[in-house]
Amino acid sequence: MILVRVQAEPLDLAPLLPEGGDTGAVVTFTGFVRGDANELGGLVSLTLDHYPAMTERALAAIAAEAERRWPILAGRVVHRVGRMLPGEAIVHVAVASSHRAAAFAAAEFLMDWLKTKAPFWKAEERAGGTTWVEARASDDLAAARWE
Repeated sequence: MILVRVQAEPLDLAPLLPEGGDTGAVVTFTGFVRGDANELGGLVSLTLDHYPAMTERALAAIAAEAERRWPILAGRVVHRVGRMLPGEAIVHVAVASSHRAAAFAAAEFLMDWLKTKAPFWKAEERAGGTTWVEARASDDLAAARWE
């Protein structure tokens, strides 16, 4: 079962999955807020907003779809909301399976669908002001391969 959590607090990246039993592989992905320090007007902060019930339902549906497609023994999806600074962890996905191929595929699927199907709204604060982040075609393309 994949556990899903949305929280404002910083992510605790301590081990999230138990070892042993039938587990043959654990794949994890942690995404961080990029600072774009080398760009003019580099990122000051990233703020994610959401409607809690809607977001939790969407993340649970994404997790359930991953469990339907792959033999997942355990998993965790933790996503932050609120204001975050460059270098802070924003999302953590962990998947345990008996075989590495399933663990890798499920983790990649979870991230691709989180980027495109999870209802989060992102605002970037830069030296020149704050703007909402538009969806990226590259994220849609990555998610489309799982359709």
